[in-house]
Amino acid sequence: MVTDHTAVNKKASELAGKLKLTPEDHDLSKKLKSDGAATLDKMKAISGADFDRAYVANEIAYHRAVIDAVDKVLIPNTKNAELKKLPEQVAPVRKQHLQHAESLEKKLAAK
Repeated sequence: MVTDHTAVNKKASELAGKLKLTPEDHDLSKKLKSDGAATLDKMKAISGADFDRAYVANEIAYHRAVIDAVDKVLIPNTKNAELKKLPEQVAPVRKQHLQHAESLEKKLAAK
């Protein structure tokens, strides 16, 4: 997952530079960042199997939120075809990450 996320972030940064874009925070991005910081604080307080379950549950919730935001907000509202292409291209990867996390959740529940 780290490799995929790093590659997408690199492509997005390169595209933003090419198109001379300056990313701006908005309500949704602020909420995702805030939720991420709160989750990090919670995760620091747990370990072992509790950490594993909480981590996977967060990955599922986060990937669902990102998929929803990209599919319902970002892609439909993006006018630049080149800019729209990147999130469309990586849609299968986002869904694959979600499926992987859901699979891990089932394995953890079976233990």
